[in-house]
Amino acid sequence: MDPFKLLSRSTKLSKSSKQLQRRSTPSSGQNAQSQLFPGNSDDGVNRSRKRKRGEEALSNTRVGVDDVYPSVVTGRTIPNGGVFEQSDVERGSTARPPHGSSVYEEESMVGDDGPLPLEERRKIMKEHKLKITRLDPPATRMQKKGRSKGSSAKVDKAKALVFPEPMQEFDQLTSRYGVSRRLANNVAEQGFSVPTEVQLGALPLLLDRPSTYLADSDQPGLTSSSGAIDLLTVAPTGSGKTLAFLLPLLHNLQQEKQDDAAIDRHISALILAPTRELASQIVNEGRKLSKNTGITITQMRKGMRFGLQDHDNAEEKESSEYNNSSLVKADIIVSTPGIVHNATSESENHLALSKVRHLVLDEADVLLDPLFRDQTLEIWNSLSNAKLQVSMWSATMGSNIEALATATTTARRRRLNELGKTCAEVPLLRLVVGLKDSAVPNVQHKLVYAATEQGKLMGLRQLLHPASSTDSGPPLRPPFLIFTQTIERAVALHAELLYDIPVEAGGISRIAVLHSDLSDTARDNVMTRFRKGEVWVLITTDLLSRGVDFRGVNGVVNYDIPTSSAAYVHRIGRTGRAGREGGVAVTLYSKEDIPYLKHVANVVAMAQRETRNDAGLQQWLLDAIPTLSKNEKQSLKKHGIESRTARGKEKDPKAARKARISTKAGFVRQAENKRKGAVLGSQRRAQAEIHDDDGDETEFGGFD
Repeated sequence: MDPFKLLSRSTKLSKSSKQLQRRSTPSSGQNAQSQLFPGNSDDGVNRSRKRKRGEEALSNTRVGVDDVYPSVVTGRTIPNGGVFEQSDVERGSTARPPHGSSVYEEESMVGDDGPLPLEERRKIMKEHKLKITRLDPPATRMQKKGRSKGSSAKVDKAKALVFPEPMQEFDQLTSRYGVSRRLANNVAEQGFSVPTEVQLGALPLLLDRPSTYLADSDQPGLTSSSGAIDLLTVAPTGSGKTLAFLLPLLHNLQQEKQDDAAIDRHISALILAPTRELASQIVNEGRKLSKNTGITITQMRKGMRFGLQDHDNAEEKESSEYNNSSLVKADIIVSTPGIVHNATSESENHLALSKVRHLVLDEADVLLDPLFRDQTLEIWNSLSNAKLQVSMWSATMGSNIEALATATTTARRRRLNELGKTCAEVPLLRLVVGLKDSAVPNVQHKLVYAATEQGKLMGLRQLLHPASSTDSGPPLRPPFLIFTQTIERAVALHAELLYDIPVEAGGISRIAVLHSDLSDTARDNVMTRFRKGEVWVLITTDLLSRGVDFRGVNGVVNYDIPTSSAAYVHRIGRTGRAGREGGVAVTLYSKEDIPYLKHVANVVAMAQRETRNDAGLQQWLLDAIPTLSKNEKQSLKKHGIESRTARGKEKDPKAARKARISTKAGFVRQAENKRKGAVLGSQRRAQAEIHDDDGDETEFGGFD
């Protein structure tokens, strides 16, 4: 078996994808988002709607992928930040679709003739499934008074919508928004000319003045007293959210440095992420975009502390405290909440963060969940700058997170006003791309019943060694990820599968395990090997379920079912990135998983309905799965399935033995345990004899 040939199978394109229709709209071409537009066929033609004027002529003059998008032929996918990893030759050969090839009429395209009318903006945003709403606008509350319940809800909801002018090409960065030429060139070097859906909607909100689009909204009095907004964005996994918040952040920092020459002596922006792997990825993408701009971005690690760039005290340099710790001096700090929370325990570190004007919460629903909520809110409230701008990004966002964000923003503004700091009214806008909290439909979802824990292990081995006689859809080809519920189960599964890959294909070097108990060096080593293609099967926990982008992951296996629908959406989002086809998502479930399977089945059924898959889950199966109560859902999300945890072992040892990951028979394990017990007993007796002998030698026998 040739390992290079096996890996290269994932990069081959079907014959039907050799032809693409050239358009300048984000819903097709290089940045096609099949998560949002499942009706698009492989040849780039949207057959779910009628042809518009001028489209028939374009269909006869299609251009091949090799001529327009050479990066697609090489098999490179678009990471979460929307940045290709290409050579200089590939970057120079990337062409841009012609401006006049859109399905829209020429007068509807953005050009130098002036801003688009409101109706045209509505049409474009509806076409790309974008919805921007101001959360709890004050004017809406006033209008609800004195109206009947039947008519006020729908009218007020429509009046809260905002329609900015979409940015349909990255060429407009310099001409329309005043982005520096260096920053625009960095974006162009990464092979981008057409923004994705989330970038089309978020970049105008963060780069343009709020007065330009809030004044045109349907709701009277919907304005901003300051020159900024707070933004909450919900967009599918792999849609380019990282670039959507990094690009405006770098532009704003450049503008602030021009206005204030001393601004570079302080930390100006703070980006929080739930895992250090995601934080490291954000730093890598940020350094590509900030090249030659004078903006520095650094990841904060354990043992680091904040340093003021204008603080040059000789006595502090000579102190041992200064020499034993490393100072972080950068314009943008990227970190996990725990590290920043520990570093802000000193008063000097609070002073270092007093100038922060931008706070970005990546995977905000996790950062504001009970696991990180206290640390995140304490950091948020400790930022005392009255001009703080907050943006939150995730693929899933519940209504409780939106309410918490609104309440935190209001409480912080009120507290700063009481302290004498004038805090301007900043509107909080919500951008939703596509269907909220939905899985990507361009991935084939499978639910496989395995009955027992041994059946799940057997089913996983069949995925590793598929039989040629079976015909159950596209096979699961490496590289792929396997998710388990706990670290202990990940280690046990790794031990079971360690020798399943033949030596001719690389043997034990092709499979690895990654969890939070490993050292930082070991985690970085595993991530590097997986990105290079040296590791084909990576077993992990939910540590890698959010935000982390891998090139060419062909599938995801849920060995243990996720604890919530949001967890399923994020796990599956590791494949099918940026609309890439061919991904497979397999969920193995046993008899004890059936009571907790409802949330996964609902998400899978919704994704299959979007793709009109006739072989999807039947309604009778959905009705047969029991529905969990609210308390049971919270318990599942917090603890998982108890029989697979340490707490479950003490509560029900029999169920814990059934949930053990092992292929050994019960009598074999019993014999091994007896042998181990005999060895331990022998060692204890030997130690007791040595102790008795030492006691006899040291016993006092008198002076004679």
